Amino acid sequence: MVKEAYDGPILEIDKLSISFFTRLREIPAVMDFSASVMPGEALGLVGESGCGKSTVALGVMQDLGKNGRIVGGSIKFKGRDLGEMSDEELRDIRGSEIAMIYQEPMASLNPAMKIGKQLMEVPMIHAGMNEKEAYNRALQVVTDVKLPDPKRILNAYPHQLSGGQQQRIVIAMALMSEPSLLILDEPTTALDVTVEAAVVELVKDLGKKYGTSMLFISHNLGLVLETCDRICVMYSGEAVERGSIEDVFDEMQHPYTQALFRSIPLPGADKNARPLVAIPGNFPLPHERPPGCNFGPRCDYFEAGRCDQGNIPMEVVPGNDRHHTRCLRYQEIDWSAPLELAEVKQKGEVGNVILKMDKLKKYYQVAANAMFGGGDTKVVKANEELSFEARESETLAIVGESGCGKSTFAKVLMGLETATEGQILLDNQNIGDVPIENRTTKNVADVQMVFQNPFDTLNPSMTVGRQIIRALEIFKIGKNEGERRQRMLELLDLVKLPREFADRMPRQLSGGQKQRVGIARAFAGDARIVVADEPVSALDVSVQAAVTDLLMEIQREHKTTLLFISHDLSIVRYLSDRVMVMYLGHVVELGSTDQVFAPPYHPYTEALLSAVPIADTSVKKKHIVLEGDIPSAMNPPPGCPFQTRCRWKSEVPGGLCEKEVPPQRTMADGHQIKCHLSQEKFDEMEPVIEVGVAAE
Repeated sequence: MVKEAYDGPILEIDKLSISFFTRLREIPAVMDFSASVMPGEALGLVGESGCGKSTVALGVMQDLGKNGRIVGGSIKFKGRDLGEMSDEELRDIRGSEIAMIYQEPMASLNPAMKIGKQLMEVPMIHAGMNEKEAYNRALQVVTDVKLPDPKRILNAYPHQLSGGQQQRIVIAMALMSEPSLLILDEPTTALDVTVEAAVVELVKDLGKKYGTSMLFISHNLGLVLETCDRICVMYSGEAVERGSIEDVFDEMQHPYTQALFRSIPLPGADKNARPLVAIPGNFPLPHERPPGCNFGPRCDYFEAGRCDQGNIPMEVVPGNDRHHTRCLRYQEIDWSAPLELAEVKQKGEVGNVILKMDKLKKYYQVAANAMFGGGDTKVVKANEELSFEARESETLAIVGESGCGKSTFAKVLMGLETATEGQILLDNQNIGDVPIENRTTKNVADVQMVFQNPFDTLNPSMTVGRQIIRALEIFKIGKNEGERRQRMLELLDLVKLPREFADRMPRQLSGGQKQRVGIARAFAGDARIVVADEPVSALDVSVQAAVTDLLMEIQREHKTTLLFISHDLSIVRYLSDRVMVMYLGHVVELGSTDQVFAPPYHPYTEALLSAVPIADTSVKKKHIVLEGDIPSAMNPPPGCPFQTRCRWKSEVPGGLCEKEVPPQRTMADGHQIKCHLSQEKFDEMEPVIEVGVAAE
């Protein structure tokens, strides 16, 4: 099947409005949205959750379910109106001309069918290929998406692949019929940053190879900068600004775009000297949008009697390439005015060592044949000889890809698991082998956790106030119900939630508000150590800034020790004092934030830093893409755990990396690296991220 070349816009969305109809009312999800994608162009659609970006994608796929309807405007694909096509015509176009890649790869794969068969279905249905041609095509595409041993992969089931491999298969499936338009809906949110970098690189290369146009939906501005030519920023159902990446990033013309950039930790942000600025207020619900400009109530430049009147149209920004903004005042605002600094904070004095880990090991015994149990057992080495200390008022970040052992070590610290070997000393008392049920109330209250997903950690049938009071009862705080209720209200003040939230149910709260309740509960017993496990990764950028700021403020006030587990190095750089980098159960680098973010690096840290997407056009990054996935902890490689993916391995003579685990070496003051490289090689290392150097 040969597709004819088309030189007009591949996708043309004009004044599109989409509503969802409930029994009570019509809920407008997208209003007056226009965008176009030219052949071979990638358009990034950016905004917080609930702004309507996925609804636009589903509109393009004509897949709005029975409640959703296009109530105005049109979507044209290669000049033809999709809304006027029959089901038959749409079926032909979907999958062959327009393909979509979803956020959760497992939802797109059939668990009971081998990968090869799933891939071969596409060209057999859409292009009428026979089985042999389809198999060869599948082999070709799996090779294109850089999966190892393609023949074995085609013969595997989805559960036999890692998350990154599954996502590559979903991309391969979308590319099987060489579509003209590829829609990617947050395709990398569930992936590690190194895998994300490889997948993004892959999508860019394949876009060039196949000449595919792309609509890339994301809330990560750095990713959009790296993958797209143009960007469209959405807020509350409307496009508020669109233009080329350079125009929008360097000459933004809408207050929301500006506010978005101020709430993300770009290089140079500092939690004390240059704190992030969170966007005030909350996102409006679809049926409670304000009159006039949707962003009005949260905007620094709002003018009553003008910004809250009537419909606000998109206007052309003169002098720039296809740059538009939905702001009445954009020509009156001084966009280059220096940012009014958020209040400069005093850094808390770092106190004595509270927590010390000494050669901690955690091994699990698992059945080699997990399906039927019995038989031999294998050992999973989740943590290998972890040693570090954490002081009062200090933030220690723990960084690494999934599977590196970060959460295992958190479980041992919390007492949900016990250590296999080694000690965890809390105030010089060993708690590593004490399970949580045998710990004293004080020990339990002292070490608390804030979890990644605020939706899973609250009891849906209990009010917010009751959940916090429950924690106070467990920690034996307060003599009676009245005292506990008073303390609960003070905790709500602490996390900046209105006191009336005490009587609300979790379902009435947004994600950011739920996460605040989780933090209030963790601090109920005056916790001295708080383990925050990816506490902001499930939240929107503007909410992230507010929640990280809150954690910092509580830390200053209560001298809390914060162990911040994350794979987002931008946030780590912003808020941590020291950083510990983990790989496959080992600590490969440990030092102050400045030491870890500047050379010399452990080769793994170097690759991690290069993988972080940064939303700044003036940053130049070294380009290092890690090949392959993290090896399994059940079957780690001999020698250095990182040697299978290391680009410096050839610099070490005598195959030492494959034979011996490297020793821990101290570089400068307290900076440790576990690596065989010679001092000369470390001295040769160049910085991965350079600020203020325009990217080539």
